[in-house]
Amino acid sequence: MVRVLFVCLGNICRSPTAEGVFRSVVERAGLLEHIEIDSAGTHAYHVNAPPDARSQAAALRRGIDLSCLRGRRATRADIEQFEYILAMDRENLSNLQAICPPGLEHKLGLFLEYAPERPEREVPDPYYGGEHGFERVLDMIEEASHGLLAHLRQRHGL
Repeated sequence: MVRVLFVCLGNICRSPTAEGVFRSVVERAGLLEHIEIDSAGTHAYHVNAPPDARSQAAALRRGIDLSCLRGRRATRADIEQFEYILAMDRENLSNLQAICPPGLEHKLGLFLEYAPERPEREVPDPYYGGEHGFERVLDMIEEASHGLLAHLRQRHGL
């Protein structure tokens, strides 16, 4: 079992979207029994809250239901338990590095590293923007999700 954790600031926009999209990609590939997928935030702003309604609506337009997800905060135990802890941006990567147990830094990275054709390295926070921002985030996340699955297949023989 390979464990993947997506992380943003509050765990109501980007990281639950990544969790839902990646779960959909993995499910279509028939690999759900081999890959555990979760999401969390580096701050406790929205613990137990559902994803932002705009994130849910944008994902649902693409056939992905985020309604059952709930916000939670990333912990040191997450870093110990998950093999891939993928931050949406450098600020959250830094927040993760601050709580990372020594010797586990190699598990941390930026999610868009798995979308090498994209010029961006960070998934922007759509929270304060309009609907277009949520669609743009979905495009980025879909591309990186396919790249991440290809990486996991190659690296872990899935």
